[in-house]
Amino acid sequence: MEGSLMTSVFTTLRESFSPLRYPNFRIYLGGQAISFIGTWLQNAAQAWVVWELTRSEAALGTVTAFATLPILVIGPWAGVWADRWDRRKLLIATQSAAMCLAFILALLVQTGLVQVWHVYGLALLLGVVTALDLPAQQAFLGDLTGMAEVRKAINLNAMIVNVSRTLGPAFSGILIARIGTAPAFWLNGLSFLAVILSLIAVRAQQVQKKSDGANPLRQLFAAMQFVRTQPRMQDLFIFAAMTTFFVFSVILTMLPAVATVVLNGDAETAGYLQASSGAGALLGVLLVVPLAQAQKRSGLVLTAAAIWTGVWMLLFAFSTWLPLSLLCLFCASIGVPTIITMALGLVQLMSPSDMRGRLLSLFTMLSFGFQPVAAYLVGQSAEHLGVQTAIRINAVLLIVSALAMLLFRTELRNWEVTTSQTKVTQSEML
Repeated sequence: MEGSLMTSVFTTLRESFSPLRYPNFRIYLGGQAISFIGTWLQNAAQAWVVWELTRSEAALGTVTAFATLPILVIGPWAGVWADRWDRRKLLIATQSAAMCLAFILALLVQTGLVQVWHVYGLALLLGVVTALDLPAQQAFLGDLTGMAEVRKAINLNAMIVNVSRTLGPAFSGILIARIGTAPAFWLNGLSFLAVILSLIAVRAQQVQKKSDGANPLRQLFAAMQFVRTQPRMQDLFIFAAMTTFFVFSVILTMLPAVATVVLNGDAETAGYLQASSGAGALLGVLLVVPLAQAQKRSGLVLTAAAIWTGVWMLLFAFSTWLPLSLLCLFCASIGVPTIITMALGLVQLMSPSDMRGRLLSLFTMLSFGFQPVAAYLVGQSAEHLGVQTAIRINAVLLIVSALAMLLFRTELRNWEVTTSQTKVTQSEML
């Protein structure tokens, strides 16, 4: 019996890599791997630049708010464009724009001319690029592999993100401590060349919605109406929003303050914290997510992952010893991709093919789009109550929210992903 269970687990984990048999997906993922390392390298360096310029938790929250505000404002329209336009060409344009912004910030830091308002402005512009990029990028994974493999493709993409979250910040912390922040931005700019070249090389099959003169607002409203008829899709949106609101607002915003104020460290300490979070998320993607997706009760799995994350974040908020803080952040981060990756994959599977971009943009808006509010609130809370208190508040709210979902969304407890929800037509396959 035990041998049969181990064989089943091994088979599940092995099959999670099946999208790699598509050459186009392998090429794209390779480019993404290099680019994501650069992105997390810049994220860590950018937070440290703001912290050095201001020594203000509120400023850390503000720069994150500027970076994510466009997702809330223009994210839904980006989904309409992702359905209408060639997603491959759109991604080439967004990656090229992000590369230019990285080089501008690198030049400002290198010359010593950088001021905090420069970082705010460039973060806002990069947020616009990200808002255009996210729904197209997620839908493009299905274009490369076909809908039968899309959940596994999302898992592998998330794996690459979290490998980069482990390597990028750790490298960034060492780089900043020994050389300075400017090289991190130069390296990020160069890393975009890898993904741009991969996008030029690959070919994808997109179910593209032709422009029929329909009002984009009406198309967006049609996607919203679809979500209104899908209570379980609404639950997926809520879980993703809870995670980004209460967890990402801390991980993406407060770690420089935790490193210096709570742990009496420096940029290298902040890099270790980011790397620990990335390593936990990587373990979650590699082991937990494939096994979680194989479970029938998706609603219970999502609830358990949220409570797990909240408990470890609460312990992290009380720690003043670096090894314990690293352990808590590592364990908390195991649950994050379980929620986000499962939710993202299920939304794709439950979406009509010609509406996928719009529904993904709504998912992005309703989950990640409220990140500016979350970042601003946690920044203000840390400024006035202390960074540890701010994290404790977020952790408790995450646990309470997960329990409320279990209590009040009663059908979620017994929800199982049915064959009809994951049915794939031959025309949607490569």
